[in-house]
Amino acid sequence: MSGEERAAEVVAAARALVGVPFRLHGRDRDGLDCVGVAALALGRAAPRGYGLRSGDTAKAADWLKAAGLRPVVEGGAGDLALVRPGPLQLHLMVGTGAGFVHAHAGLRRVVEMPGESPWPIIGWWRA
Repeated sequence: MSGEERAAEVVAAARALVGVPFRLHGRDRDGLDCVGVAALALGRAAPRGYGLRSGDTAKAADWLKAAGLRPVVEGGAGDLALVRPGPLQLHLMVGTGAGFVHAHAGLRRVVEMPGESPWPIIGWWRA
């Protein structure tokens, strides 16, 4: 499978999750958090015992590497963006090429948002 085909597959899997309820540590269509969305979209196992509220980017990078992802300089469709929505908070979003799919805690569901990330992107990760 080419890189473009794999990216399209990841984006389609992420978009299929839009509307799923938000649930902290959720790992299935009954409820998902950002890690659950990333795991299902990429077809990877989600880490256990994580806490993205620590703001520990090194620990997040270790989890992403353990899941078989590698950092890339420039992200795109099908890649994960690790972002910082608050001073001690990290968040994962799946890039679509036109925006992002992510679990929105405030809206209590998985959403697709167009355009650029509203939060600083710390790094991009690719399966």
